[in-house]
Amino acid sequence: MVVCDVSLQVAAGQVTCLLGPSGCGKSTTLRMIAGVETPETGRILIDGQEVFGPHVNLPPEARGVGLMFQDFALFPHLTVAGNVSFGLTGDKAARARRVDELLEKVNLPGFAAKHPHELSGGEQQRVALARALAPRPRVMLMDEPFSGLDNRLRDGIRDSTLEVLKDEGAAVLLVTHEPDEAMRMADEIALMRGGRVVQQGAPYNVYNAPVDKAAAAFFSDVNVIRGVSKGALTDTPFGAFLTPGHADGAEVDIVIRPQHLKIDLDRAGRGPNPTPREGTPARGRVQRARYLGRESLVEFRMDYDGSVLTAAVPGVFLPKLNTPLWLMIRRDRCFVFPAGPVQAG
Repeated sequence: MVVCDVSLQVAAGQVTCLLGPSGCGKSTTLRMIAGVETPETGRILIDGQEVFGPHVNLPPEARGVGLMFQDFALFPHLTVAGNVSFGLTGDKAARARRVDELLEKVNLPGFAAKHPHELSGGEQQRVALARALAPRPRVMLMDEPFSGLDNRLRDGIRDSTLEVLKDEGAAVLLVTHEPDEAMRMADEIALMRGGRVVQQGAPYNVYNAPVDKAAAAFFSDVNVIRGVSKGALTDTPFGAFLTPGHADGAEVDIVIRPQHLKIDLDRAGRGPNPTPREGTPARGRVQRARYLGRESLVEFRMDYDGSVLTAAVPGVFLPKLNTPLWLMIRRDRCFVFPAGPVQAG
């Protein structure tokens, strides 16, 4: 994947997530910073020191970076202590103290004499983290480090890993294709697509102010209401929407996430009673209802134009097929973009 015009700054103690679909250039960017791949142009500075540029290209071992990948790459013939101390310099006592310190931090005290084959996947992941942090790197580079873990363990291990990383104070650049992981771990998210960073900012801002429809769709399912802008207004099943900045006759997409499409259970098909924030209710008929554990997803075919919209309802809500219900939308949670295909990420 060709990477173009990527500019990132990661502060000490900060976690930045490179987020995007497979093949968008995330891992290539990470490998260039590590020195495993060589960019054609540009500059890479670590703690103010140029490690790549027009006149310098330091090898990976001279860049002061820690590397952690999804396969952990532990040495099977070495003990846990041997793996963690691999590459450490200094006298034996100092190396042993650093190993003990890190094993305590990753909650593996007493594991020093074990070998990788005696460990669970989560324990191997924590050993790999300790090994990467042992030389006190200025930058920690992590490429999908949790993807090989069991779903039941992943959240807890991510949280404990984040605690250790923050305590060590290194600048962390983590590659992931999972939006939930980025939202959970990152101080800043850089959303990539086609080799470029299309949006960068705090998780709250990236999620709640997506730069385009694809960015919104990467973080969650979305409903798309298509209309035509006339006089900066677009007619929809829920009344007219303000669509300034779009030419008369231009098609626009009004995007809303399922959790912001509200079912008016009090009205239950008896007719509209508009509210200022939620605007005009619109009626649809249930096409499908699924219970997903924490919430239910209910699909509606709208009377207005036959379009299908999906609402997310907390808990169990499984209305019968063809039940008529009135829906309202959070206008302050809608995004308006030029019409076009939805491409996640």
